[in-house]
Order: sequence, then structure tokens, then C-alpha cells
Amino acid sequence: MAKLLIIVGLGIALLGALVLFFPGIFSWFGKLPGDVRIEKGSTFISFPVTTMILISVVLTVLLNLFFRR
Repeated sequence: MAKLLIIVGLGIALLGALVLFFPGIFSWFGKLPGDVRIEKGSTFISFPVTTMILISVVLTVLLNLFFRR
């Protein structure tokens, strides 16, 4: 369990460093076809459905590659 927590923590730190040094790297997030964006006046609501499905598929493949027994 401790090793997993360390790996997750390092992954989050790496993700934070990427966003810090390359702010445009995730500019596609929430702007794919199928993502719902509602803008009315000063109100903005976003439901990134397609983006979340894509992230789920990628994470599933990666976790199956690294943690398959």
C-alpha cells in the first residue's frame, strides 16, 4: 500500500509540474466533440463527457499493462 501511495503522489507531482511549466498542455480538456458546455451570461457550466471517457479508457489500459499479474 505504501508503494502505491508513493507512486500516486509522484504521479500527481509530475502532473503538477507539467501544468506549471507547460500551461497549454491540457488546453484540449473539455473541448472535445461530445463535451457539453453551457454559457449564459456570466454563468459557465461544463460536462466533459467525452474527455472523461477518453481518460478512463487510457487509465484502464495503462493500469492493466502495469498491474497485470
